[in-house]
Amino acid sequence: MSERFFAVISRMKYINRWALMRNTITENISEHSLEVAFIAHALALIRNKRFHGKIDPERCALLAMYHDVSEIITGDLPTPVKYYNKEIRSVYEEIEHKAIDQLLSYLPDDLKEDYRPLFSYTEEETELWAIVKAADKLSALIKCIEERRMGNDDFVSAEQSTLDSIHALDLPEAEVFLEEFIPAYTLTLDDQAK
Repeated sequence: MSERFFAVISRMKYINRWALMRNTITENISEHSLEVAFIAHALALIRNKRFHGKIDPERCALLAMYHDVSEIITGDLPTPVKYYNKEIRSVYEEIEHKAIDQLLSYLPDDLKEDYRPLFSYTEEETELWAIVKAADKLSALIKCIEERRMGNDDFVSAEQSTLDSIHALDLPEAEVFLEEFIPAYTLTLDDQAK
């Protein structure tokens, strides 16, 4: 079974996000995870350089790359369903843990414990996972902005609620990213090139 891991991971490109929304452009979890990794890396650098943090930007990027990997097995359960109530959230967390165990079973025994902390939250890396969560939400905000710019009003309320959830994280590096980098997503390609 251990020969299956990377073949299964490559299936991330077939899992589309935003299933309950009309999308102008589809987004899969592979694309999303790469964007989250870029953002998480930047957030970690901002924390270190501007707020005297001491976290590993490369580790943040790596955690972000794998943060949705269980969705290869579970699919992308829409947020309103996932967080509908405590019982559903609890059951979904159990399903996620089983999916992670399944993915780990596809690895050789000597690599399993190296991958386990990449797939889900660990107490030892709480600070890093907070960065990944912020990056995940910033990526969602970018998707909302892009859809709205293309005339898709289905994302208007999602954009506002996502922005509110980013502010609620109370992470200064996320606020810096919002202020310094998000405005460029409203520009045309020609405007970005100036």
